Amino acid sequence: AVGAVVGIIGGGQLGRMLAEAASSAGLAERISRTIVLDPTPGCPASQAGAGQIVAGFRDSAAIRELASRADIVTYEIESGDADVLESVQGETQVSPSPATLRVIQDKLLQKSFLRDRGIAVADFAGVETRGQLDESLARFGCPAILKARRDGYDGRGNYRIASPGAAGEALGHFGGRPVMVERAVDFGMEVSVIAARNTRGRIATYPAVENMHGEGILRTTVAPARAPHAVLDEAERVARRTMEVLEGAGVFGIEMFVERAGGAVLVNEIAPRVHNSGHHTLVSSETTQFEQHLRAVLGMDLGPTRLLRPAVMCNILGPDGFEGPYSCAGAPGAGGDAHLKMYGKADSKPRRKLGHLTVVGAEGAAADAADMDALLDRALAAHRAVRIEPAAGRGARP
Repeated sequence: AVGAVVGIIGGGQLGRMLAEAASSAGLAERISRTIVLDPTPGCPASQAGAGQIVAGFRDSAAIRELASRADIVTYEIESGDADVLESVQGETQVSPSPATLRVIQDKLLQKSFLRDRGIAVADFAGVETRGQLDESLARFGCPAILKARRDGYDGRGNYRIASPGAAGEALGHFGGRPVMVERAVDFGMEVSVIAARNTRGRIATYPAVENMHGEGILRTTVAPARAPHAVLDEAERVARRTMEVLEGAGVFGIEMFVERAGGAVLVNEIAPRVHNSGHHTLVSSETTQFEQHLRAVLGMDLGPTRLLRPAVMCNILGPDGFEGPYSCAGAPGAGGDAHLKMYGKADSKPRRKLGHLTVVGAEGAAADAADMDALLDRALAAHRAVRIEPAAGRGARP
């Protein structure tokens, strides 16, 4: 039998790792090829063997072309046009479902959807006027977070309101874009759970991981999270409950806050796709999140999610101060417990995700707090040794 053609909206690093998983031993017989839709010629996924349609993520004609060439359409970025994806469902399978994408693309819809289904989230409100924002700040107190309802990721689209007097400045920051406001959660830890559901409704979750951000961008993931078992179990329960109310097959990244007082677990945001905090699974887990996503959308049995070895993943970001072609220096050698994955992006830009480094502990090692602290220290030291530098003979571009 000829394998399926998988179409992917987005051909960045996530698309690349999906394309690599598609050609791996476990899936090569089930998938004949992958095609990505991405505006960047020679995008990372195309370097891994995926065909490419060069067009914007919301280009309706390009989405329809992708659908006509693929048996399954999925996505690695939430920017696709949910209406167009819904319109092609008759000719191809779209996973996760466009209805789910539509809810997740709008943060206010997402939070309302979750709250209405009994899933704990921070207090929030839609904001259309200065008066509504003032009223919400009076209810929630400050600090509070004003968020763009759409197209905000990696910290873009969030504005922290330190005092009621800053409300006008905060609204001005968004220039009339639709926004919402949330109570700032006093959290002791941010965690996430990578969860999957296949087309037959089976759900699997990976152990909860601990995430550390800087300037709104994920910097480091510790797997498993250094949290009490009760917190880890609650995070998994919340993730399963969230999967039960969302439609469609695939892998989802479910980000949560653990409140400092009392340890309550609140859902922060959901990504309907493979997720940065699951990259450690490439070297730590029985099944990578990328293979799992493809297994899910193909209707296969989900793979086991056991963590074989503890891991710490650090993102490699473009440094401030230059933009342009780059080289990577100080990378760890092959073998050993440090694994470098570069994404093949042509240019560095400040804070652009260019790759990640994962350091793993011994197989079967107990992930007690002291061991995880030591593993984190080793990973941070290995990460500091990796340097992104202007390519030889190329100066910084202003």
